[in-house]
Amino acid sequence: MKTMRKITAIIRREKLEDVKDALELMGIHGMTVSDVKGRGQQMGIRESYRGMDYCVDLLPKVQLEIVVDSEDLERTVEAISENARTGDVGDGKIFVTDVIDVVRIRTGEHGRDAI
Repeated sequence: MKTMRKITAIIRREKLEDVKDALELMGIHGMTVSDVKGRGQQMGIRESYRGMDYCVDLLPKVQLEIVVDSEDLERTVEAISENARTGDVGDGKIFVTDVIDVVRIRTGEHGRDAI
């Protein structure tokens, strides 16, 4: 069985369509997208509302989860990075983990055939 990797990317909401389009061009169609909130080095932002200052310390982001064969890992991570990058603090993070197996519930297929 080929080695598979799970890519979890947390990116700015406004960059989602750019990332999805880039992945589509590569032939990567399957992904899970979730709305999430979080913070990193950015530590939130300060805003004013009706004369009151306050800190929004958990910022809205989008989380993508994609499973790929190991040989597709580098180009997939590169496509996400290039299309999610603005150059500003808060662009996000990409995490890569091993996937032991994938099972397609409908057919019972395992591994690469189930991606």
